[in-house]
Amino acid sequence: MKHLPEIVNLDAYFQRIDYQGDTAPTLETLKAIHLKHATTIAFENLNPLLKRPVLLDPDSLEKKLIHQRRGGYCFEQNLLLRSVLIALGFRVTNLAARVVWNLPEDTMSPRTHMLLRVEIDRETYLADVGFGGITQTAPLALTPDIEQTTPHEPFRLIQTNDTYTLQAKLGEKWKSLYRFDLQEQYFADYEVSNWYVSTHPNSRFVTTLIAARPDVDRRYALLNNQLTLHYLDGRTERQHLSSVKELRTVLEDCFQLQLPTESDLDRVLVPLIQAPETAPDATPES
Repeated sequence: MKHLPEIVNLDAYFQRIDYQGDTAPTLETLKAIHLKHATTIAFENLNPLLKRPVLLDPDSLEKKLIHQRRGGYCFEQNLLLRSVLIALGFRVTNLAARVVWNLPEDTMSPRTHMLLRVEIDRETYLADVGFGGITQTAPLALTPDIEQTTPHEPFRLIQTNDTYTLQAKLGEKWKSLYRFDLQEQYFADYEVSNWYVSTHPNSRFVTTLIAARPDVDRRYALLNNQLTLHYLDGRTERQHLSSVKELRTVLEDCFQLQLPTESDLDRVLVPLIQAPETAPDATPES
């Protein structure tokens, strides 16, 4: 059976996320690394948009997310975090979820989202740095029916039999993000889902530019040429980007990406400038 990646250059990773704290396998360490990772390495889908493979092996993850200073989506983000946590001595189990964000609650979507279960001192936590516009900025205790604070929105878990639903509190409303159970997942499971979301013609990652990054007092979200800033005080600002130059600047400044130098990037970005405006409540995910 093919195993999940576990090798990572810790020094390079810590430099990438500007982390200089403790590395003992404690809850405090997990919280600190989780926040630094989420606020530094942006969620983005440039590779599928450019019709390039999304590679999940350790060397490719390290090259892209660390050395090339790119971002990625859930499989890349959480596989990298997984490797770091295992190298530090954490006990990690790999999980998968069905996304229900902005879908009817009874939707039976495929398991196309990756998250991590982390055991610390006989307590269980969920780590997830790859859910786009509503990415957690802190691990969550696997305890249902309690409101859990994070540096950004509050979250909670609703349990129904063996299934959990993760919800975020946006304003005064709770919105469901995804459903999952505790069945362990393997690298082969993620390879299949990753291939589907990065290559299938109906996948939004192939047709739509998506980027997201939480910052200290806000969240940045980009869908095609629509930039949205959600502030923690409840304010929202939206900007329509009208040129490739503006789009590049936003990707570099707001999402802190080192863009690929290949010439076909502009060719892909040009049609996005004429894209219709996105619905105000649309937020990139998974």
